[in-house]
Amino acid sequence: MIVELRQYTLKPGQRDTLVDIFERHFVHTQQAVGITLIGLFHDLDNPDKFVWLRGFPDMESRRTALAAFYEHGEAWQTHGPAANATMIDSDDVLLLRLLGKTATEVVHGQYTAIISPDPVVVADPVLSFEPYVTENTYPRLPVRADKMYVSIQPGDGKGLRLKPTAGSAMR
Repeated sequence: MIVELRQYTLKPGQRDTLVDIFERHFVHTQQAVGITLIGLFHDLDNPDKFVWLRGFPDMESRRTALAAFYEHGEAWQTHGPAANATMIDSDDVLLLRLLGKTATEVVHGQYTAIISPDPVVVADPVLSFEPYVTENTYPRLPVRADKMYVSIQPGDGKGLRLKPTAGSAMR
């Protein structure tokens, strides 16, 4: 599975507005075009950040699904401008390949994402990813060029501390 880790910087006080728009209008409509919504999160250390993960079977599926959602989808055409109005930056995106997942129990409904230029080894990961270096098949949505490994583990640790939103699949 190809995965995007997306970190949005929002205008002050706009996270709840974006999460509401997202959960009401973008979760089911992305799923309808073949996008897997893996998790939606509040950054516990920054109230003006929204973090989420979405997946695709491969890069061609990614291109097709993103075009269907952004270029032809009624939800994005109708609610995209309001979502964009909450954001300062939506281009902090890592393109990753899923290495594995486990059925680890969530501790206190929180996760910690460790993001590193070197392979990440944690004792009990929920999800692990390696960098996926390839041509961006949907250049309308940029991805970072740097190669980063990501491991998501349960609990409150050192790293990007995340709490799932009410509508997150990882809740």
